[in-house]
Amino acid sequence: MIAFTEIKDAWERELVKKMLGSEDVRFFEEAAQDLPEELREASVLSVFINSKVDRKLIALLPALKFVTTRSTGFDHLDLKTFQEKGVPVSNVPVYGENTVAEHTFALILSLSRNLRKAYLRTARNDFSISGLMGFDLKGKTLGVVGCGHIGLHVIRMAAGFGMKVIAYDVKKQNFLAEILNFDYVSLEELLGRSDIISLHAPYLPATRHLINKENIRLIKKGAVLINTSRGGLIDTDALVEALDKQILSGAGLDVLEEEEYLLEEKRLLESEETEGHWRRLQTTLKNHELLHRENVIYTPHMAFCSKEAVERILQTTVENIKAFMAGSPANVLQPEKNPGL
Repeated sequence: MIAFTEIKDAWERELVKKMLGSEDVRFFEEAAQDLPEELREASVLSVFINSKVDRKLIALLPALKFVTTRSTGFDHLDLKTFQEKGVPVSNVPVYGENTVAEHTFALILSLSRNLRKAYLRTARNDFSISGLMGFDLKGKTLGVVGCGHIGLHVIRMAAGFGMKVIAYDVKKQNFLAEILNFDYVSLEELLGRSDIISLHAPYLPATRHLINKENIRLIKKGAVLINTSRGGLIDTDALVEALDKQILSGAGLDVLEEEEYLLEEKRLLESEETEGHWRRLQTTLKNHELLHRENVIYTPHMAFCSKEAVERILQTTVENIKAFMAGSPANVLQPEKNPGL
């Protein structure tokens, strides 16, 4: 059996069925961790970002031979355990850098022109523009953290707005920097010089809380912070503090730290009372506080979500499944590998 979790739209199911042909395919709306019994017979499993496939769940899936995630990032999967069991895991390395880059600029423009404040005001039948003055993007400095496929596309788009661009990445591509007219700087310099900071790094142990209480104070006063990557890149406590102290004038977030508990708080309330439980509870409460601020725009992890991008994701996922079934798995991940930016 081939199982797809977190598939809700009928058109997605029909597209997968068409591409896989006569294979035994079953679809579930729920995340994998909520379906241990339903997935026991699955030999191939396709998951999305809300499916936390850890050692405990893997032990409950004896027939599992292959996993493919419909995402580029894979911090929701226990690659080490899969490797121990000889189960290859594949991802979708590229599905449309333009899609997330476009959403990034949607958040930037929403903040630069105070669209959330304006909408909330007009919803109250107040049409005054006092306090709604925005700022131009032209001439502003954009700091891009992570120059992979998406980050580079954001840089290309910034040129169209007449912005200056600086970037931070552990792997420098000097030729591209010259062609696209941006400069590599240290993270500290980027924070201090940027009017807008946009995060496009993967979530790894080394990048957890990349923006934290120590370095968030280096941010240029009044800057805007954008995150369309992973919520754990930002320490939520530091973000709240920076907004309170007006170090940041606003934040555009497509992701939040511990966002799965914000979306499904029942699971948090029922989880075991450990130190991690109380940390997650505290973070969830602070997330609620963030969402009620007029200078914070939050979208529900949807930067990837255009029809074209989802079609490309499903196409690559089916190709991954077919490659595995043919004996030559494609896009296979390794625990020690960096997933790219």
